[in-house]
Amino acid sequence: MTKWVYTFGDGKAEGEAGMRNLLGGKGANLAEMSNLGLPVPPGFTITTEVCTYFYDHGQSYPQDLKDQVTEALSFVGRLTGRTFGDRDNPLLVSVRSGARASMPGMMDTVLNLGLNDVTVEALARSSGDPRFAYDSYRRFITMYSNVVLGIEHHHFEQVLDEHKDRKGYSLDTDLSADDWKALIGRYKTLVEKELGKPFPQDPQEQLWGAVGAVFGSWMNNRAIKYRELHNIPASWGTAVNVQAMVFGNMGETSATGVAFTRNPSTGEKELYGEFLINAQGEDVVAGIRTPQDITEKARIASGSDKPSMEAAMPEVYAELVRIYGILEKHYRDMQDMEFTVERGKLWMLQTRNGKRTAKAALRIAVELANEGVITQEEAVNRIDPASLDQLLHPTIDPNAERRILATGLPASPGAASGEVVFSSDEAEAAKKAGRKVILVRVETSPEDIHGMHAAEGILTTRGGMTSHAAVVARGMGKPCVSGAGAIRVDYAAQTMSVGGVTLAKGETITIDGSTGQVLQGSVKMLEPELSGEFATLMGWADRVRRMKVRANAETPLDAKTARNFGAEGIGLCRTEHMFFDGDRIISVREMILADDEAGRRAALSKLLPMQRADFVELFTIMSGLPVTIRLLDPPLHEFLPHTEDEIAEVASSLNMSPDKLRRRNAELHEVNPMLGFRGVRLAIAYPEIAEMQARAIFEAAVEAGKATGQPVVPEIMIPLVMTKAEFDLVNDVIVSMAEAVAAETGVTVEYQVGTMIELPRAVLKAGEIAESAEFFSYGTNDLTQTALGISRDDAGSFLGSYTAKGILATDPFVTIDQDGVGELMRIATERGRQVRKDIKLGICGEHGGDPQSVRFCETVGLDYVSCSPYRVPIARLAAAQAALGGNVASQA
Repeated sequence: MTKWVYTFGDGKAEGEAGMRNLLGGKGANLAEMSNLGLPVPPGFTITTEVCTYFYDHGQSYPQDLKDQVTEALSFVGRLTGRTFGDRDNPLLVSVRSGARASMPGMMDTVLNLGLNDVTVEALARSSGDPRFAYDSYRRFITMYSNVVLGIEHHHFEQVLDEHKDRKGYSLDTDLSADDWKALIGRYKTLVEKELGKPFPQDPQEQLWGAVGAVFGSWMNNRAIKYRELHNIPASWGTAVNVQAMVFGNMGETSATGVAFTRNPSTGEKELYGEFLINAQGEDVVAGIRTPQDITEKARIASGSDKPSMEAAMPEVYAELVRIYGILEKHYRDMQDMEFTVERGKLWMLQTRNGKRTAKAALRIAVELANEGVITQEEAVNRIDPASLDQLLHPTIDPNAERRILATGLPASPGAASGEVVFSSDEAEAAKKAGRKVILVRVETSPEDIHGMHAAEGILTTRGGMTSHAAVVARGMGKPCVSGAGAIRVDYAAQTMSVGGVTLAKGETITIDGSTGQVLQGSVKMLEPELSGEFATLMGWADRVRRMKVRANAETPLDAKTARNFGAEGIGLCRTEHMFFDGDRIISVREMILADDEAGRRAALSKLLPMQRADFVELFTIMSGLPVTIRLLDPPLHEFLPHTEDEIAEVASSLNMSPDKLRRRNAELHEVNPMLGFRGVRLAIAYPEIAEMQARAIFEAAVEAGKATGQPVVPEIMIPLVMTKAEFDLVNDVIVSMAEAVAAETGVTVEYQVGTMIELPRAVLKAGEIAESAEFFSYGTNDLTQTALGISRDDAGSFLGSYTAKGILATDPFVTIDQDGVGELMRIATERGRQVRKDIKLGICGEHGGDPQSVRFCETVGLDYVSCSPYRVPIARLAAAQAALGGNVASQA
């Protein structure tokens, strides 16, 4: 027979902390506290397996569950000296959820269950306090009616408010037993009117109604959304915890509260929390009464005139301090505890690892390690790498008012305020004039690079988490909200509209790239603070990780930022990003519009010194570290103007006919540019482009090497290769340029030539390609597109339904699709290493900064990951956790 129910109480339990998957977090911790001999009201846990059964069998229960629950109720009754449903000495219980991952506030709870018109009188007699008994009954009716019967809470609040107004009461505690009796009658009438049947009086009916409601709440909208946001599988299910009631609303010697063993905002080692005298748990969070501070120090700091628990209940406070020490030492982490005081006796209702800010998490992990409670390796594993974003970017002050206009995708973290502008040229002009702007576009393209660079942040109405705007913004460390589809942008009118609000160019908005919110007006910001604990923990992480971490960078600012964040080189320098500024774009356009090779070479000769200067600066900043430079990759049409105004302006500056520009645009137009004339194909058709870039690289290496005294070893990467023959043709060009520069300068530069693996055919022919290529860098953005046949810029319209229905576990452009793209990476790695044992392997797609993808790269055996500069610390920590074989510690 399957065991569906596990009991706890009286210093022992049938479960323990290690049974979290079966008992849920709350049930496992209640069992563990019982085993520790702490004062826990007795009870039992209905396992998560029942939840799975419930949903697999048409919301019904296993046949033998009721008998096991009846037996468990008898166990609780024996420990409390009460009987469930007894008219004279009733056992009252709470019914709470308890998933294995903490989901605070997402699911339902029922307190005071077992009360009815008869047992309430027994409670009044046994407690000697009729007011308390009827207060508890009215609480049960309102909570049960809301959670189980589906009657909105505000109906009861309205009845209560009317009564208080009529009597001149201001607080619930002003009401007498007779007041509550009168209200209970009105509540029951309300229920019968809403449901067409009386409020249930049978305790057994009440119990199973509450159990069903808790299981049902696993699939309510807020729980589903919470799981989606925190990657919690629906298959985990929730447990149900049934526990003997202890009452915090039995007068001035009773209370209820919540406490943390350390400050969850700062990490400071101090008892932190709130409590209320003569109250039940929901009163603390409902906001009806102002909670009181637990410690006297906190009371003084807050300026409260209400006594602290330390002053009002010194013996209970001392017991809480004793227990908090036991729990933190036992669980070896900061604890979030719920407790009730019933007539001077402290009861522990829950403990769990407490939620905390990233700043607090760092301090707590480092201090626990320094205290010898955990090891340095455990401290490294305690921090969620993604949470470091909170520390690396400005954030909105949590106390600031938010006037939300729309919500899009949180494409690049951080927050920024500025005037709305609708073109990149306007953004650049505003920056020069000293004004801060937000660039608002339907979608961005490579032509917007200068405007994105000039703007404080970027907002687009189209595109996903890996759209052009998202990828570039993350690389620049700028906040971005993409795919805010509710917003309508009118370029002609220079306005953006949403929900009846229209904002014109020049009006101020704020974007929060961490939540996806678009806010009206300017909002107060908090600047990032990298504490001493950050450096300490990152040092511990660097000592244990195997993979190197590089950055995707092509500007001096990117490179410096990357080095400051601990990057060990550049894994991807996208040379095309260097082509969009000022005179460069003119020379690039001259090259594209040239009629013959001589014309192209003339234009390229103007670009050569600019490219060389760029590379000298990068090599100098990254002195002694590897720099991987990708040859020109995007289609040429991206560099040409497209609107009539732009065409006329460019034609005039180049002294040519607008018709020629239009014709060239038409010639270069492609139905699917991502699979078109780009990457290595450009270098094969126009080898002079690769010649110029290779010469610029080698000349810069010579110059930077002389300036720094450090030899520069550039890594030249040929993009979009699908055959060894392609690679060899371009490699010959690179080799000839290396020889030419060596002859001219007398300096031989050591270098490597490799390729980006971003096509399935390149994966299959990796062995052949490795005969020539000295390194592979997985371009997982395009490898995902080509393997799955999905355009990352168009996937937003349907990918959500794929992940919601479980067809894909996650967005494959955010986290590597391990079964498909990941398998291709394994194949290429194996075949490449069979031919060239020392081949260097890395990843430079956006996945290089995603913790889950970084962990996967460790299993594949890559040598390094490369990501945007602001994600370097995230990748460093994720790589360390991958090397340790650990996962992010659950904050449950």
